[in-house]
Amino acid sequence: MSFFTDLAHQYIDGEWRPGKGSWDIIDFNPYNGEKLASITVATAAEVDQAYRSAEVAQRAWGDTNPYARRLVLERALRVVEEREPEISEAIVAELGGTRLKAAFELHLAKEFLRESIQLALRPSGQILPSPTEGKENRVYRVPVGVVGVISPFNFPFLLSLKSVAPALALGNAVVLKPHQNTPVCGGTLVAKVFEEAGLPAGLLNVVVTDIAEIGDALLEHPIPQVISFTGSDKVGRHVATVCAANLKRAVLELGGNSALIVLDDADLDYAVDAAVFSRYVHQGQVCMAANRILVDRSVEKEFTEKFVAKVASLRVGDPADPETQIGPLINSSQAEAISSLVDQTVEAGATALLHGSAEGNLVSPSVLTGLAADSPVLSQEIFGPVALLVPFDGEDEAVRIANDTPYGLSGAVHTGNIERGVRIGQRIHTGMIHINDGTVHDEPIVPFGGEKSSGLGRLNGESMVEAFTTQKWISVQHGRSQFPF
Repeated sequence: MSFFTDLAHQYIDGEWRPGKGSWDIIDFNPYNGEKLASITVATAAEVDQAYRSAEVAQRAWGDTNPYARRLVLERALRVVEEREPEISEAIVAELGGTRLKAAFELHLAKEFLRESIQLALRPSGQILPSPTEGKENRVYRVPVGVVGVISPFNFPFLLSLKSVAPALALGNAVVLKPHQNTPVCGGTLVAKVFEEAGLPAGLLNVVVTDIAEIGDALLEHPIPQVISFTGSDKVGRHVATVCAANLKRAVLELGGNSALIVLDDADLDYAVDAAVFSRYVHQGQVCMAANRILVDRSVEKEFTEKFVAKVASLRVGDPADPETQIGPLINSSQAEAISSLVDQTVEAGATALLHGSAEGNLVSPSVLTGLAADSPVLSQEIFGPVALLVPFDGEDEAVRIANDTPYGLSGAVHTGNIERGVRIGQRIHTGMIHINDGTVHDEPIVPFGGEKSSGLGRLNGESMVEAFTTQKWISVQHGRSQFPF
């Protein structure tokens, strides 16, 4: 596909160039195995070039009138709107996203670009009083300088833009490394959008590479002051460790093991719809997905029957088909891991109400119940189409089970009494929770992020200002200070 081959390059200092590494990343369509592109990896020396060009370009960009920076973001939004059909096709082809998923991702991408346009004007300073006579304390909000962004494969276009656009709007330069399974949608496509929007050369650089080639060069480099990482908690811990050792700020959006709780007074048909979407959207490859569906024992039988029937009706197949609801997992390793996990859990005593099968990277949905309280699968993130149904007796047990996980990203509570749901939500140790809704939500101005192993820091809205700017105190002595010697 010429779309992919045209973008199969590194983008450094405003130039499209081949990487200088000794091997290639092969970009495959996960549904049919079609080779989309081949990209020679960037070396550590090229990462250095990207950061240094970003540092040089940022000096003028940080001094640019924010109204002028805003114009670039406005043009980027128009580019996305104009090229939406081909971006949608790219999402379907590169990551196996269904038509519905592609539309969902593009909708959110445009919303976050709209918010980034406003962010350019958001930073404000302060004048603070001083105990010293004649002194004026000015506090400025200034760009951090250069931001390193590492994005995942599941929502690559959205989650790259989500950090890249605000960082640029706030006066920073960016070096972006996309996931090697989605180098175009998560990387070079983003560069193309901003290039067409007229972003000055050097402000956004994209390096398509792998830790096997560059090690920790992206993290350890002295130029970036902030690293924004979205991905697994295992890799996130490593990113946090390296950043701490190098005194860098890390913004980490990591995995989840969210619980969707169905109370005894819930609207069961509605709760089923919310639970099925929350677990199976994009084949379950979503950090906010409802891994565990907790159901009050008094309504367990009715809910389970309706839930299983709806899951069994989901259409698995070609993501390019508008009727498809479950497409392929990102690669064969992930498909094999999910199939193995289901088999092992059933062998350990769980009951499979639906036992999914694998055909290539297509894995049909599984629904498991009868899990032992200490089953390892209950405490881990499952990045695939597998739902765990867990009964409970009363609110206290629901809260205990929901909190019995190292993660704390999202969650949901379904109830006929909104304030009851809010009270339960307040007891669950998670960064986000939704009453009478699904677990998969993101909005441009709400603080997005997790607790425990689900991350550090927040993104969106004012949190972007906190993440990608720093404060600078400048005092002015209008009189004369008295010195003790």
